[in-house]
This record gives sequence, C-alpha cells and structure tokens, in this order.
Amino acid sequence: MDTEKYLEKTDEDLASLCASDGAIFEVLINRYSEKLSRYIRRRSSASEEDVKDILQNVFIKAYMNINSFDGDFKFQSWIYRICHNEIIDWYRKNKSRKEDMRIDFESGVVEKIASDIDVFDIISTNYDADNIKEALSKLSDKYKELIVLRYFEDKEYDEISDILKIPIGTVSGRLNRAKVKLKEIFLEENGKRK
Repeated sequence: MDTEKYLEKTDEDLASLCASDGAIFEVLINRYSEKLSRYIRRRSSASEEDVKDILQNVFIKAYMNINSFDGDFKFQSWIYRICHNEIIDWYRKNKSRKEDMRIDFESGVVEKIASDIDVFDIISTNYDADNIKEALSKLSDKYKELIVLRYFEDKEYDEISDILKIPIGTVSGRLNRAKVKLKEIFLEENGKRK
C-alpha cells in the first residue's frame, strides 16, 4: 500500500477510512508506535518484550474496534485509553505492583515539573531527574498517572479526562493535589539534607 497519500490526513480521518480499507491502519500504527511504547515504559515495569506485547494488544484492540471510534473525539485520546487499559490488564496478569514503573526523563521535563510546582526556591539548583524520580515514587498511582500524562506525554486536561475517563474537574483537582504532595516531598527531603 502506498501510505504517502495518507500522511497528511488527520488521525480521525484515517480512523474513518480504516472502516473501508484496513490497510490504512498501518499509517496510524506508524504514528503511534513510538509514543505508546514510551507511555507503556513510563507507566509500567514491563520488560521490552512485554512492552512489545502490550503494544501489539493495543493495536489489535484498536483495529478490531475502529468502527466504534467516534470521530467527534480525538483519536489520540481513544488509543491512549486503550493503552491505559492494556497496561492495567498487564499488571493484573503479572500481579505486579504499579509502583514499579520506570520513568525516563527527556530534556526540559525536570524543569517543567519543578517550575510548575514552584519548588525552585525549595530545592535551589539541587533538583535533577533523580530527585524528581524519587519524589514521584512516593506518590500514589492516581497521582503518578496524572503527572506522567501531563508532563511526560504533554496531554491537555481534556485529553487526560478522556484517557482516564474522569471529569476535567477531577483531573484538575488531582493534578493540583499531586503538585502539593510533590512539593511536600521536596520540602521534607530538603529538610533532611540540611
């Protein structure tokens, strides 16, 4: 299949075209493989082999249910929701603890989190990926999920709401509580270092 002519189409357009030509789904796979793999790694302690298996299940479920996708919504939120559910299923099957997730830091993420929770004055120049990772490990899963989606996956509140199937107000409230808890952790850690 010549995918060149589909590269300019939106995800939503491609999803609707998949109903008549399943081969078009390959374009969506190419667009989302790396993003979803990264998300799976950030949200789980899955091995690389398990990441591939989870990702494969995500695409199989998305393809099998593409006709139920509502084009009035964002395809990205829809496929992230499927991925979110597959990660939960993986934890259930493997009886793993959600707290075992790995978080990798890309350029700018540490600064974005630190500035958004207003901790520059607390941690001065001593903040780094390890400090943030340690603080995140102390958060409950419902807060970690929001931090990962907001800061690592750059999702807007409405997208997070769609992915987690919770109201935007709940997203906002939980994210604010997560930031308060992170700040408390930094204050506690900073006090220990002095």
